[in-house]
Amino acid sequence: MAVVTGASRGIGRQIAIDFAKAGADVVVTARTSEAAPSRLPGTIEQTAREVEALGRRALAIATDVTREDQVEEMAQRTLKEFGRCDILVNNAGISAPAPFHETPLRRWDLVLNVNLRGPAMCMQAFLPQMIQRRSGRIINISSFLAEVMLPGMVSYSVSKIALEKLTQYSGQELQQFQIPVNALRIELNIATEGWMFRNPGMDFSGWDRPEAASEAALWMATQPVSWTGKVVTIGEVRAALGRG
Repeated sequence: MAVVTGASRGIGRQIAIDFAKAGADVVVTARTSEAAPSRLPGTIEQTAREVEALGRRALAIATDVTREDQVEEMAQRTLKEFGRCDILVNNAGISAPAPFHETPLRRWDLVLNVNLRGPAMCMQAFLPQMIQRRSGRIINISSFLAEVMLPGMVSYSVSKIALEKLTQYSGQELQQFQIPVNALRIELNIATEGWMFRNPGMDFSGWDRPEAASEAALWMATQPVSWTGKVVTIGEVRAALGRG
């Protein structure tokens, strides 16, 4: 079974759906729920219903990944319901575009807390049972901005390069327990609800769809346990699939 954070819409939602199509039960987590809706379309309950329509079990758990108590509660509910977590996909992420000298520390902290501390907390919440079972996989969703510099994206870029280093370290350290940890560095422009909401009237016809990322994540989830500590792009996955 898979736990996918940030799964109320966009890439996270598509990963949840495509993992369900591949046979996984899914825990759908995000802040946006029917009890706490967003201006953007999509809720964790909606994604859960789509998973269930595919014949798989789903559990929607509203979770703010910056809150240690909520992350711990999500993990405990998952383990109580399913007994294990086979795949953890750390997809939840935010950005707060601004030059560094104009970024209030509270905004800096928020980006780092969601994009870096959140995945770290989720990993630590599930790792004890993964280590005990000597089984489990972790996929962290990164971005080409881990290396490429764009104006105003300093906090986001810093969070993603740090996430990739966390991936590499933990991938090496957890190899003894047969728990691969890898990162998907998304280098394509993907038309998500967030992008379209923030850029009304923009032409997204040439952009990729969320399926491009979910296909890559699914491929990563099926690699041998010895394949760990890697940072790969969608293009590299497509090449491995013979579509490069």
